[in-house]
Amino acid sequence: MKMLRFRTSSVKSLNQEIKCTIRLLDDSEISCNIQRDTKGQFLLDHVCNHYSLLEKDYFGIRYVDPEKQRHWLEPNKCIVKQMKSHSPYTMCFRVKFYPHEPMKIKEELTRYLLYLQLKRDIFHGRLLCSFSDAAYLGACIIQAELGDYDSDEHPEDYVSEFKMFPKQTLKLEKKIAEIHKSELRGQCPAIAELNLLQRAHTLETYGVDPHPCKDFTGSTAFLGFTATGFVVFQGNKRIHLLKWTDVSKLKFEGKTFYVIGIQKEISFKGRMHYSKLKKLVLTFHTSTPAACKHLWKCGVENQAFYKCAKSSQIKTVSSSNIFFKGSRFRYSGRVAKEVIEASSKIQRDPPEVHRSAIGQSKSFNSLNNKQLIMNVEPLLPALPSSNEHEESASENGLLALKDVVHLSPMKSSLLEVDPGDLNECRASGEKPAEDLPSEDNPGGDEEALTISELMYNPCTSVLPTPVEDGGIDLLFDHPVKLAKEPDVDNESYEELEADERAFLIAEEEEMKEVRRVLGCSYKLLTGNKQLNACMQSFVRLLAVGLGLLVFALPLLLVLLESDIDISFLHEIRQTPEFEQFHHEYYCPLRQWMTCKMNFILDKLGGS
Repeated sequence: MKMLRFRTSSVKSLNQEIKCTIRLLDDSEISCNIQRDTKGQFLLDHVCNHYSLLEKDYFGIRYVDPEKQRHWLEPNKCIVKQMKSHSPYTMCFRVKFYPHEPMKIKEELTRYLLYLQLKRDIFHGRLLCSFSDAAYLGACIIQAELGDYDSDEHPEDYVSEFKMFPKQTLKLEKKIAEIHKSELRGQCPAIAELNLLQRAHTLETYGVDPHPCKDFTGSTAFLGFTATGFVVFQGNKRIHLLKWTDVSKLKFEGKTFYVIGIQKEISFKGRMHYSKLKKLVLTFHTSTPAACKHLWKCGVENQAFYKCAKSSQIKTVSSSNIFFKGSRFRYSGRVAKEVIEASSKIQRDPPEVHRSAIGQSKSFNSLNNKQLIMNVEPLLPALPSSNEHEESASENGLLALKDVVHLSPMKSSLLEVDPGDLNECRASGEKPAEDLPSEDNPGGDEEALTISELMYNPCTSVLPTPVEDGGIDLLFDHPVKLAKEPDVDNESYEELEADERAFLIAEEEEMKEVRRVLGCSYKLLTGNKQLNACMQSFVRLLAVGLGLLVFALPLLLVLLESDIDISFLHEIRQTPEFEQFHHEYYCPLRQWMTCKMNFILDKLGGS
């Protein structure tokens, strides 16, 4: 008899070190070496020790796989098993759960890191706001970075040196300078950062990491999870807000994501109004199964973090109702209430906060035309990106565009509004036509960036890669549809077609692998005689049981409806359940069968 041999990792391979680079919130980087069996919690602890951070439950480490799909590093799993790219690994330290009330954060260091994250959200357009809010947030950033205004040190256009918004106009810069010079004077960096947190957390898109999808009508929608609940943005407004207490289940199957919740329905009769609970099922379709699974995991984690009172209440969630089918996932970590309680018990001396000077993000100039086209279509496989391109793909987020404008005459033929061109235009010092707000937009002081009037237009791929208004459709359509213009780069189309062919080949190989695994499983089942004997015995037992059930039920029914006077039959006939069955089911069925039989006999007699 042959012994089964299981493949095990050698001692040499387990001790082999792998380099990991982690990009921090200020774009600086730290590196460390890990073993093949090192778990994700090690990296998170490594970064927190670098900062001397105690309130670390709000943060996580994010990475991008070769298919341009983002993932959060799971702390209780091996890093090597989660990463699909080849070493060395590059990851990003980011805020994963945005605090519902920033004032309850105990340490200044934690508030500073949240401030850096919000500054990135503002810069990449993920945090939408009105003109007045934008001016106040910009002034807080200037106050935190420069301190008080000094006419001897700061020139007249000093605000223009700071690129804080995706669409930053002269009018907005003047308003920022006005607030900076008057309202915020005398505030230290910590107070200015706290003021920014206070204002930002009141905005509708605070903490929203948008996931692009299509609803059941085929319309574009963006899903997100906040401390309040599950939100859906469509067109130019938020169309759904389901509080976590009203969300009963999140599940996905393939590319389809389901949100099952409870909604109050109020009806009026005369002067009285009545409310009743109604089941609500929201259905959305993502571009890839991987994107759908990532969306589901984010939802499960956010619901557990914000909804549960204790981490012991967190349960393992299944993606499907069918037994032994679907993915199973459980959030492992403390919940929001426990984090706040732990923060209130911190007694140490506050650590020193090393603030970095504001600078242009590394992702600001990192998207050229070719990269933008490739990132629009996540269904196409791509090679692992370099550090800068990887971060740029994961950080360029929402871009609210009210009017279609040509930002660069050299490349306007490719897309009507190309944020890649916008970035290049800014980098070269040109002033593009902008409308946040513009001088040609009178009365735009309060309405320029309001969600109720502007298109909420985040990334059109699984990554936050900004494109023009209609570009989200490219994510779901095959093949890629671009505007037919004479100056379109033919090389880009050829690359897309080549990548599409590569994707189809990879998909075919994957199906072959699935067939091979199923074939091996079938051979294993049919090749094991002992297992076959057990299966045959079980099938026979099941068949006998079903046969007896099919025979016994009609026989019992006939005996009950007959005039045979047996004590146990008489007792059954007296029960209210049998009487209900007799009058509601048996009598109508007998009458129907009698009519049918008479009809058939009449037909036969007539013929």
